[in-house]
Amino acid sequence: MLKKKLSNLRRHWQMREGSMSGGLDILRHIGPGLLVTVGFIDPGNWASNFAAGSEFGYALLWVVTLSTVMLIVLQHNVAHLGIVTGLCLSEAATRYLPRGLSRPVLLSAMAASVSTSLAEILGAAIALQMLFGLPLIIGAAISTLLCAFLLLTNSYSRVEKGIIAFVSLIGFSFLYELTLTDTDWARAAAGMVVPSIPEGSMLVVMSVLGAVVMPHNLFLHSEVIQSRQVNTQGEPSIRRALKFEFFDTLLAMTIGWAINSAMIILAADTFARQHRIVDSLPEAGTLLAPLLGGAAATVFAIALLMAGISSTVTSGMAAGSIFAGIYNEPYDTKDVHSRAGILLSLGLAFLLVIFIGDPFKGLIVSQAVLSLQLPVTIFLQVGLTSSRRVMGTYANSRATTVLLFALALLVTALNLYLLLGLF
Repeated sequence: MLKKKLSNLRRHWQMREGSMSGGLDILRHIGPGLLVTVGFIDPGNWASNFAAGSEFGYALLWVVTLSTVMLIVLQHNVAHLGIVTGLCLSEAATRYLPRGLSRPVLLSAMAASVSTSLAEILGAAIALQMLFGLPLIIGAAISTLLCAFLLLTNSYSRVEKGIIAFVSLIGFSFLYELTLTDTDWARAAAGMVVPSIPEGSMLVVMSVLGAVVMPHNLFLHSEVIQSRQVNTQGEPSIRRALKFEFFDTLLAMTIGWAINSAMIILAADTFARQHRIVDSLPEAGTLLAPLLGGAAATVFAIALLMAGISSTVTSGMAAGSIFAGIYNEPYDTKDVHSRAGILLSLGLAFLLVIFIGDPFKGLIVSQAVLSLQLPVTIFLQVGLTSSRRVMGTYANSRATTVLLFALALLVTALNLYLLLGLF
């Protein structure tokens, strides 16, 4: 009888430890998605959201919803590539595709990272102008040099959590402000799910889409998650990582959806009702006035600066990963190819800032450019993750492959619609 009780007690504690381990496993797999989220709560997003809300009210909220659903599917899928193969998207392209195909695709991804870095550096420069009155070029130079230093010395890891926490705090302050404004929730809810493209809104639609589903984030997510080298730890570890990765992606992307939607709603409530169209980020700083009063502009500028710095760093990391992958190498800041990718992205972005006449318009256009490259990255991703040669038994199911191709075709159709409208 005593032996039986001891056996039952041992089984009870084993089950409890297993349950606790499962809970801790979830926490251990939280992280890569949140790092990616910083990339789509960046100055480019701010500009796109404020433009959408101030000019078109709640009408373009559906773009954020659609983009976020697409983002969850795509980020979840590309994370599987990193977990199963131990390769980032760029390395996998180099290893499994003909050079004549992989090189142009990856170079176009580098161009997209430059466009991303342009928006981030420009946002940080605008923030420094708001805080200290610095000329835009000087602020851009300071931001570029600071971010290059953080990346090349790998000292960013020491301040990463603090920057993410601060940016998140400001993001949640936008959510809190929804309790202070007179929002028409019925119209807002309809705007989130009912597609509409008001006259003259196509550029903003593509800007919001490109600001949420950012090509460089697909490369970054695969890089960050593959660095854990789960594929070397055996089948049980791979299956566990695949299971919990979805919770990380879903949590992070839902937070991003809420914050981006809140920005559009607040801009609609604050500016659209007064028939004022936001055409500068300093003007958008008045959104925080109900919460912070006279300090609104200063806090807004600090938040914009932190968002610009943190997202410039993630953009630089993605560029380093893409460029190193061209040479079939993992991201490593001590490696010459990773360093070259970082410097190319930040350096070319800074040069482009010099020639921008309208900073706010530059932010909007830079995000629309991302949407033009996005189908290329999606087609690359679906080709790799659907291949049994690459993924083995973890290759996409037929239904997943069809869904991913449908997303790529949808973005392609929207891009063609935009281009036809421009010409």
